[in-house]
Amino acid sequence: MTVFDGRQCALGEGALWHPLRKQLFWFDILGKRLMSLSDAGPEEWHFDEMVSAAGWVDHDTLLIASETALSTFNLSSTACETVALLEADNRVTRSNDGRADPMGGFWIGTMGKAAEAGAGAIYRLHKGELRQLFPNITIPNAICFAPDGRAAYFTDTTTRIVNRVALDSEGWPDAVPEVFLDLRDAGLNPDGAVTDAAGNLWLALWGASCVAVFAPDGSKLGHHPLPAPHITCPAFAGSTLYVTSATQDMDAAALAQFPQAGQTFALQGVGQGRDEPQVRL
Repeated sequence: MTVFDGRQCALGEGALWHPLRKQLFWFDILGKRLMSLSDAGPEEWHFDEMVSAAGWVDHDTLLIASETALSTFNLSSTACETVALLEADNRVTRSNDGRADPMGGFWIGTMGKAAEAGAGAIYRLHKGELRQLFPNITIPNAICFAPDGRAAYFTDTTTRIVNRVALDSEGWPDAVPEVFLDLRDAGLNPDGAVTDAAGNLWLALWGASCVAVFAPDGSKLGHHPLPAPHITCPAFAGSTLYVTSATQDMDAAALAQFPQAGQTFALQGVGQGRDEPQVRL
């Protein structure tokens, strides 16, 4: 384990490896900033509202989820254009976890800014249509997909259950979600997740200082400890796993105990990832 980036995030999230740029992007949701680290050094883009997740559209363009919209964002010019409004008339909610699916769609969750019970939902943007998939979500997380695109994973963190749902050939849910992981007895809080080339699910655990790995049948394969209690979102770049973290809900004593909290970490050689799919607008 190494520290990839030492800048501290209040709520690091949305880790995304851009396969064309060979560059990691991530967000500090509460800091209203998109972050990266390139050969030229640390980079930051600041926004007027909270931003949380992204997919790549082309070399210079990301699709970014904010409090009120899904928008294209040009990394060079910083031009921003709304693609679809996202609960724009609801001042209670903001976006949270999201990821592109193998069919070129983009899944995004919303939640109450104070984690109000059931205030959020999970949506999918595909071919210009934004459709609500699952309502009454409190903290949407763990959105990721089987490599063949035939299943999606997601959680409402407050339930401590990670669900799996079958998808049709266009990437839309095609069945009732089923329980993939039940973490209630272990008292674990599922956060962001990503699947590797073999279909294993790598799950960040809020409050548990680690990323855990589960096989496609739900059996646990292992876990990787990290020097921060609140681990939030993993992303693969080849055999390197990047992981964001947060300082949210940590008091002075906790911050003194975990001085690397909120930083972004890299785990080398832990698995073999695959490129994140391109968002097709």
